[in-house]
Formats: sequence, structure tokens, C-alpha cells
Amino acid sequence: MTRFWHPVADMHAVQASGELILERGEGVHVWDDAGNRYVDATAALWYANAGYGRAEIADAAAAQMRTLHAYSHYGDVSSRPTSELAERVSGYAPMPDAAVFFTSGGGESIETVVKLVRRYWSLVGEPERTVIISRERAYHGLAGYGTSIVGTEVFKVGVGPLAGGTATVAWDSPEALETAIAELGADRVAAFFCEPIIGAGGILLPPDGYLQAVQAICREHGILFVADEVICGYGRVGDWFASNRVGIEPDALTFAKGITSGYVPLGGVVVGKRIQEPFWETGAAGVWRHGYTYSGHASAAAAAHANLDIIEREGLVARGLELEAEIAEALAPLVEHELVSELRAGFGAVAAVQVDPAILADDPGLSDRICLGARTHGVLTRVLVGGGLQISPPLVITREELDEVASGLASALDDAALARQA
Repeated sequence: MTRFWHPVADMHAVQASGELILERGEGVHVWDDAGNRYVDATAALWYANAGYGRAEIADAAAAQMRTLHAYSHYGDVSSRPTSELAERVSGYAPMPDAAVFFTSGGGESIETVVKLVRRYWSLVGEPERTVIISRERAYHGLAGYGTSIVGTEVFKVGVGPLAGGTATVAWDSPEALETAIAELGADRVAAFFCEPIIGAGGILLPPDGYLQAVQAICREHGILFVADEVICGYGRVGDWFASNRVGIEPDALTFAKGITSGYVPLGGVVVGKRIQEPFWETGAAGVWRHGYTYSGHASAAAAAHANLDIIEREGLVARGLELEAEIAEALAPLVEHELVSELRAGFGAVAAVQVDPAILADDPGLSDRICLGARTHGVLTRVLVGGGLQISPPLVITREELDEVASGLASALDDAALARQA
């Protein structure tokens, strides 16, 4: 019996089946406490970009902990690794002269930017602009504002009243955004939040021209455009951010996960000049009373520098682009399986193997059984909204290891098909 309440888990099922206890990792593989080896098809929760067992990152964090592990960075206080990391991230950003606000992860980053854009509008004399528009199937974390703007209702069931002033539109239609703005009134809309790739919602890749079109709509109506790049950053899509790759310039951008490859928790918001102006260029705003205990944590920043050094030195941003084709090629044969309807791939090192929705309608637990079955064939994956299986491996994965993923999934699909026939 465990006393650990797992996140995003059916604890009744966990109590019945027991926990999977992982003990160590190296490269793209992890081992459990029984010595079984698994290839990690998901980079944990999208974040292990540099892979496992990177002593260099651990050593950097330890060295910082021995000198100054942390200190509150409220007010005018900072530490050298933190200020230097802000400068470094600003240099990767798709907008010039960006400022960086640090958090502990993606959920806090979303909380931060919702409050930031609403405060911005109050400072520039348009306090009625409070509505946040997001997309169906979008995922923006599960904190307060994140849950309020998430685009899948299952995350909202039974939690009571959520933050108001939100709206959702179809995930793939610029026209739907234009219509929503007209219905709400542009003078009431604060920002449009957009994941370049909808991740937890099923690996929904942006239609050609979509991101450029919605940015243009926002600019036409004076609405702030926020790119939620928590899963896309630091090489995952073959550039430092998806916004860089597709040539858009958001007003703000959220990040987390890949900045440290998950070795320590760290996230943040990259803020362009437009939003900075009323806070930075005049004293009228005064103190923005928002922050977190660990905003700018010195040891987390030191770990991030070591991780970014690896990404730069080993060419992992370019590797993310190479994996775009390699993942699609390795997984392509799975589309022929009777339980699979499609493979969504082709924009960075992400993909989804979609279990046929028509079969899931009659057998909704099928994807979960395939996911668990993959473990017996040495592959760790997870089920996304809509029943797809997540593929987003560490960027250090080789083509041979991708074939290992494909083989394990094929065997799990075969097992599930045979079980359905029994």
C-alpha cells in the first residue's frame, strides 16, 4: 500500500495494481526496481530533452548549492546564475529585447501570464479587457487559471466554480477566433493563448499558416498573443521555440520542462517590449505584487545553464529537426495495424499513435491497456486526450532506439488485438 497520492491518477487502480518504481536512467532508458529496462518514448512528461544520467547538470546544481543554494529574488535581489540565465533565454527568444520572469514550472508560468496581461490592460487604461480566449483540446496546466482556460472539459469536472472571463474556440480555425472576438467585443479581450502544438490534448499539429493567421488577427484587434511553449521549447521542434521556427513574434511566451531537461523544476515567461513598457519604462505601475518563493532559484538556474550547454554543444536543437522525419519513418508501419487509425507527426520530435476512435467508442479502456502492455515490451508511453499514445522521446535518441519504441508498441498492439478476439 502506498501513501503517495499520484498526480493525474486513478488511486483505486494504483492501489490494486501497485506502483512502477523507477530507480535509475541513462540516455533514453530507465530501469525499475526489479531491473527491467524501458526505452522512454515520452521524455518523461515532455521534458528530458538531454536524456538521463547527465552528471554535468547534477554537478552544476551541487556546486551552486555549496556556495549559495538560493535566496529570495523579490525586489532588487538576484544571483549571478539567475541574471545570466535571463540574458541567455532572452537571446533565444523570438522577440527582441525580451525580459524573463522565472517560475517553478509551466503551471506557475500560465498563472503568471494571465495575471500579467490583465494587469497590463489596467495600466494602459483599458481595464475592461479581461477575457482570455483559448482553444478546444488545449492544455495549459492544472493550476487555477490553467484549469479555467484548459480546452478539455474532463479536467474541470467536479471542481466547482472556476475563474471567469474565459472563452474557447475551435483549435484549428482562424475564422473561429475572428468570430469569437466579434461576439465578445474586441475591447473586452485581453489575450489569445495558443500552444503551437496541442500536446496533452492529443498531439494536434498546427495547420499550415494557422499560427501566422491567428497572430495577424490578434494584431488587427490589438489583442495580446501568448504562445504556450512549455512542451515546445529548447529543441523539441527543431528550434529554440516553435515561434522562432514558424516566424511569429508573440507578445509573451511561456516555457518550462526542457530548460533543465527536468533535472530541477524551472519555468518562466518571456515578455516582449509591448507588455514590458508600462512596467519598465515608467514608475507609475509601482510594485507588481506577483511572484513565487522560488522565482529565479539560483541552483535551478545553474542546472539550466549546464543543460543548455549540453543542448548547444551536442547540437540537440538540430537533432530535434532530424527526429521529425526519423520518428515518422520509424512509426509509419504502425498505421497498418487494425487498432490504429493514424499517425500524427511532422513538426519536431513529437508524434501520436492514434488508437482508432471508432473502436474506442465501444472499448474506452483500450488505449490504457495498450499503454500498460507496452511496458511488458520495454516501452514507456502514456495516453493522451482522445486515446492517442504519446511519442516525444529525449532528443538524444538514435534511430535504432526509435525502432525499439516502434517494435514494443507493435507488440503491445498485437497483444491487445488478440485479447479482444478472445
